[in-house]
Amino acid sequence: MEKQISRTLIVFLVILGFVAGVAGGIGGIALISSSPALQKSLGIKDNSGLPIPQNRTENIKVTEDSAVIDSVNKVSSSVVSVIFTKDVQVINPFDFFGSQGSSVQQQQGGGSGFIISSDGLIATNKHVANIEGAKYTVITSDGKKYDANVVAQDPANDFALLKIDAKNLPVVEFGDSDNLQIGQRVIAIGNALGEFQNSVTVGVLSGKERSLQATDTSGNQSEGLDGLLQTDAAINSGNSGGPLVNLKGQIIGINTATAAKSQAEGIGFAIPINSLKSAIDSYKKTGKIIVAYLGVSYVLVDQKVAASQNLNTDHGALVIGDRSNGIAAVQSGSPAEKAGLKEGDVILKINNDEINEKQSLSSVLNRYQPGDEVNLRVLRDGKEIDVKAKLGEKQS
Repeated sequence: MEKQISRTLIVFLVILGFVAGVAGGIGGIALISSSPALQKSLGIKDNSGLPIPQNRTENIKVTEDSAVIDSVNKVSSSVVSVIFTKDVQVINPFDFFGSQGSSVQQQQGGGSGFIISSDGLIATNKHVANIEGAKYTVITSDGKKYDANVVAQDPANDFALLKIDAKNLPVVEFGDSDNLQIGQRVIAIGNALGEFQNSVTVGVLSGKERSLQATDTSGNQSEGLDGLLQTDAAINSGNSGGPLVNLKGQIIGINTATAAKSQAEGIGFAIPINSLKSAIDSYKKTGKIIVAYLGVSYVLVDQKVAASQNLNTDHGALVIGDRSNGIAAVQSGSPAEKAGLKEGDVILKINNDEINEKQSLSSVLNRYQPGDEVNLRVLRDGKEIDVKAKLGEKQS
């Protein structure tokens, strides 16, 4: 019994000594780190050798914040607000005598854009610059106002170009949207709600190669968009046409849409800048945006589409229309019709480029010019066939 008590006492003393040692060590570190005089007397120049995790966390945060600030400072001077005004005739329903049957009221709206040439060429969304009968004004970051003209619209993307009469403007730098990584930091800049100029929001790249049915400013459905970037950086009404930027201050996309607030929060979309570079080059060379045209409506095939349509492929572009909205699968008189494409065909490849969720049909077509002849690998009735098509020019 006495031996057992002795062993218990020894174990207790060992544990007590260990705890006291740990506590003393922590207290000593804290005392030394908080006393420069004691550090000097012990020959310690500073406490940089002591592991303090809080400093590391703070340094990472400060470095990231600094990168965001530097990026915003680099880009902001090239971001503009785009304002449109339109005179609308309003009829007075209570005027029974016709003395004041109608009046003219001014409708206003706004979006964003960014300067891509020093002589005043500005990129924005087509749905911002597609208001019939509207007059456009561009406000630069220094508050100067310019009359603007719509000089080109991309028939394949929600993209347009404005021109103002100015010189020596600060120009954005383009990045590479093909090499983006999910989770990397991105920044959206624009004229939020049409009144808060050069508002900045920060988030991450949430996804790539997203598809979306775009709507215009009246809420009507327009063309389907694919290959989009998804971000949780807040994109509000008025941000449309503004830049999506990486931490190097380079433009990687043009903000174009957000999910309905009633459906989800933190889901915004941008057109990758690489898909617009050819349109910009086309305008600079020819004075208009020329886009190669095949003439099919389609959905990208994934596992869900393959299962629902009983397809024996997990990739490609399924040629399919929307009869309820009057959208044909194969447009009349198009290169696709002339090549013999049919509804239900799945376009697997254009030449050697496979069509899949990472490489849409539209993005591959952007690499070609009107008049180019291409080979289409097509899945029809369970068999693969090759079809030749001569691409046309898509009209706005």
